[in-house]
Amino acid sequence: MSPARPKRARRSRYHVSYRLTRSVPAAIIAVLLVVAVAGATLTYKRLDDFVHATTGKHINPIGEVVQAVQPQPGTIAYKLNHGQQVNILLLGMGGYENDAPYLTDSIMAVTIDSSTNRVMMASIPRDLTVHMNLQSNPNRIWTQKINAAYEVPYTDIICCVASQYQGANGGGLAAEHEVGKVTGLTFDRYIAIDFVAFRDMVDALGGVDVCLSTNLDDYSYPDSANGYSPIHFKAGCQHLNGVQALEVARSRHAEQPQQASDFGRAKRQQDIMQAIKKKATTVNGFAKAPQLLTALQKNIHTDMTLSDMKAIYDWGKNLPDSSILRVAITAPSGAAEGNLLDYGDCGLGPYTSQLCPVDPTYNMIHKYLASLFVDQKTLGEKAPVQIVNGANNFPGLDSRVTTMLDPTGLQLADPVAHHASAQTLILDYSGGKFPLTTKWLQGYFGGTIVAATPSNPAPSPGQQTYGLVVVVGHDFALRFLGE
Repeated sequence: MSPARPKRARRSRYHVSYRLTRSVPAAIIAVLLVVAVAGATLTYKRLDDFVHATTGKHINPIGEVVQAVQPQPGTIAYKLNHGQQVNILLLGMGGYENDAPYLTDSIMAVTIDSSTNRVMMASIPRDLTVHMNLQSNPNRIWTQKINAAYEVPYTDIICCVASQYQGANGGGLAAEHEVGKVTGLTFDRYIAIDFVAFRDMVDALGGVDVCLSTNLDDYSYPDSANGYSPIHFKAGCQHLNGVQALEVARSRHAEQPQQASDFGRAKRQQDIMQAIKKKATTVNGFAKAPQLLTALQKNIHTDMTLSDMKAIYDWGKNLPDSSILRVAITAPSGAAEGNLLDYGDCGLGPYTSQLCPVDPTYNMIHKYLASLFVDQKTLGEKAPVQIVNGANNFPGLDSRVTTMLDPTGLQLADPVAHHASAQTLILDYSGGKFPLTTKWLQGYFGGTIVAATPSNPAPSPGQQTYGLVVVVGHDFALRFLGE
């Protein structure tokens, strides 16, 4: 394990919603839903052609009306109307212009929490290596990067694919199964889109306006012939066509450090997502519905129904950006250590780039993603919280946990090291002023609540002696490691 990172000034907690998300299809979902609704103004046949091309099914007018008026239990519309969560898996793949058309190099798990009117977008890195059980013999394990799950039904990469992962939706269901194991989420629907649809959609909208914080120069940008086609974009705001938007979104090897990192790439993709959403929801965007349908239907596949699309659109059409939590299970660029994943050899050999879960059982990832929607009353306490590391068996754990909890909205201070502690403690310097936050911290970390004073127990250097301090102990470190 690497040593804890040095102390630094904390970023404002009011901007944590603009965190990591790598997924190009994140830019698609709002547009897809807008298109579906706008499509109601088109001819029935044109809309039916779109639905059939993307889902493999035709519109059932009577069924759609029934679902709109009285959604059945278990449907997306029903869940959103009754304060339940909806989980959507978004997948971005190379498509026929790529030498590996079915690899989903962009993977995002989206949770819509209709009870709190918030959305979580969790990026799953393509290099995460998992032990897949997608074959007819469930005990037969195939170790591979998670981005290969979608291609299983469509290639001969493995034999004896289980029947539930065959057919038109086999790839989406296989990806749901594997991403579900990692995240602990059960997915209601999936959307898979390729680079061609992304490019053509931007062109159908007449391009988008995007601002870059620095120049973007990538001399290793891939072309369609297994070679390279260098790209160059200047800092500042510019109008991008479909090809340019795809280049800005995909670039992975920029010369500029700010652009080369996962977080830099994520910010560009978030900016493009916002630009597409803004353009598509204007009057002109609705007027371009026929062109958008054409751009999308050839290179997108989903098991969503028209009712599903409309229900999500109706629920989220006025959702502010502040209600979206963008999270990652990897560390930000430049961090001294990972978060819930680390680079290593997870079974593919020493010369393959791989990310391995710190907790092989995935229990810590499950708990983390399930805990992100912190109750607004708890956040309203604005309790000053600091994570300090008393786990001498896990240097840097305080930094990992602090970075992970950034998107929750908790008021977090910089982490520091602490005296060794076998048990996790929650030091309350407030005299009980923050009961809801204290309860949440105990639920997440476990441990004992201790009424503390500035001198007792003895604080470590750099530790705050006000608000709440979580001393992560040896016991929490063992849980973090899955031991």
